[in-house]
Amino acid sequence: MNVALLRRDTPTDRTVRNGLRELLLAELGSELFSSMSRRDQRTKGMVYLRGLLEAEGRKSIRNIAALFGGDAIEQSLHHFITSSTWDWAPVRRALAQYVERVAQPHAYVVHPMVIPKAGDTSVGVERRFVPALGQVVNAQQAVGVWAAGHDWSTPLNWRLQLSPRWLTDHDQRRQASIPDGEVPESLAQCSVRACRELLTKSRLPVRPVVMDAREADVAAVAAHLRATDTPMMLRVDGALRLAVDEPVFPRRGVSVTAQQIMSTVWHMRRPVRRPGDEPGLRSPVVTVRVMLSGSSPAPAPGQRPERPAGSLLLMGVAEGGRWPAELWLTDLTTLGIGELRHLTRLARRVEHDLSDVGRQVGIRDFTGRSFTGWHRHATLASAAHAVAMLSGRPAGRALPTAV
Repeated sequence: MNVALLRRDTPTDRTVRNGLRELLLAELGSELFSSMSRRDQRTKGMVYLRGLLEAEGRKSIRNIAALFGGDAIEQSLHHFITSSTWDWAPVRRALAQYVERVAQPHAYVVHPMVIPKAGDTSVGVERRFVPALGQVVNAQQAVGVWAAGHDWSTPLNWRLQLSPRWLTDHDQRRQASIPDGEVPESLAQCSVRACRELLTKSRLPVRPVVMDAREADVAAVAAHLRATDTPMMLRVDGALRLAVDEPVFPRRGVSVTAQQIMSTVWHMRRPVRRPGDEPGLRSPVVTVRVMLSGSSPAPAPGQRPERPAGSLLLMGVAEGGRWPAELWLTDLTTLGIGELRHLTRLARRVEHDLSDVGRQVGIRDFTGRSFTGWHRHATLASAAHAVAMLSGRPAGRALPTAV
């Protein structure tokens, strides 16, 4: 199926849009559930997927079941999500391969998702400080890896961050059905592992990974991504220490902060038009060749010469009168500034689509307690999100321009 045809839609032509969605549901569903050996599982999978797209309000099992017959369907779907035998991993792999084939994303974006909870029984729930909210909340913390293009994005893989409290209490671990292989992870470790799982298990083409690493050990994140030969575009904090590798820089090779580097080169910034910007709307940008402090500019043994260990660009972006409003570190040193800026905007694309379409298909709406149930719901909600995006469903408001 040609995704360009799916996205040719007008707000007034609901009949055409619904027809495209039905076509996509049938095509994706046949691939999505092919790993399920039992027909009744495949049938329930389609019911749940359709319910995520069509149920009113919160996408609970009860509300989904209300579309198809009430109590008996509710019990059947509850068992399908929480207690059945199907494995979500091949379903995610089928989703990732389908999206790659029909939409050809520009990059994979790693994005955290906070899921507020009222109680303390849902797997992974903790009282935690969330920097983006500036407060402590009682919530689950997950990480999604999204395929993203200029005007669309959809999640392909998820990891649920689990603390030692959930993994060292054997009774709690057993009640939540947490697999033996799960170990405590920081948010950055969870992000990297989610990304590596997607790339290795789904056998996807190499594409850049875009990730906010301001709260992470940047050197460790970079090392893990390079271990899979994955290009990176990392948003970094101004306090990150780097060594400039530009011949004309007055303190070349000296460890300084990213903020200090940008303060020195602010006069070099130049306007760059991003894909999708209105004519005349441009963001001042500057790039500087740098190395992570302590790294060597020489290629590591056996490493490809076009991506040596020390070859990085620090990019500063002005927006809303601030300089720099964003700082990005990348090893995509052969791309033009416009292409690099486009990649950074994909993070905003994902944030927008999670808030809009993700809310509509209920990605945060699972109310069960188990690890298995959470992952099965997240998998099918991701598929519903893909259907909504690729069938041309309006994504709501335009991307905001402020950071």
